[in-house]
Amino acid sequence: MTFAFDNSPVWLDLLGVFFFAVSGSLLAARKQIDIVGSLLLASLVGLGGGVIRDIILGIVPAAFTNPAYLAPPVLATVLVFFLFSSVQRYTSLLILFDAAGLALFCMTGTLKALATGLNPVASVLLGVTTAVGGGLLRDITANEVPELFNPKDIYALPAFLGSSLTAALWVVGVFNVLTAAAIAALVFTFRVLAWRRSWQAPLAVRGWHRRAGDTGL
Repeated sequence: MTFAFDNSPVWLDLLGVFFFAVSGSLLAARKQIDIVGSLLLASLVGLGGGVIRDIILGIVPAAFTNPAYLAPPVLATVLVFFLFSSVQRYTSLLILFDAAGLALFCMTGTLKALATGLNPVASVLLGVTTAVGGGLLRDITANEVPELFNPKDIYALPAFLGSSLTAALWVVGVFNVLTAAAIAALVFTFRVLAWRRSWQAPLAVRGWHRRAGDTGL
């Protein structure tokens, strides 16, 4: 069973919006931002990557043409508002929801690019942009060091892996529900393990070494 581009990616997109939106509201709660700011941050991270994707593709962003895209940020904000007081490990939850959104958006961004006629390489790059764009906007807006540029974590590589696998399987005609679920699980696991085990990518210049407590220039 293969995906019908008119339906399945939309549901995956909405689910990804929700996961990312929860991460935005959790960050707002951690920063003690009010509920309006929580909704704005949830909307920014949930919709930002998709808006960037659609603008690059030269189409009206789906968030502005389909009202359904407004529901996940609202739902995420309400859930965090009522449930956050009972949540203790909010940092772990933020990472888990962010990883889930990353896993879905790297696929939906790639699929939408392929469906509009982009070549596989460009589609992979746009899939990664879709996956990391919202989180980048979230962290900058909340005055946090973006996970994308965190030297003590790996953020973009799981998205590259997921986008590359999506494009490759789509090209050979075996991208379906089962392979999509496998890719999402792989990206999610990669991202969570990278965070829990503090995996790090090589520094920009060979021979440089990380120093304990070094957080910047």
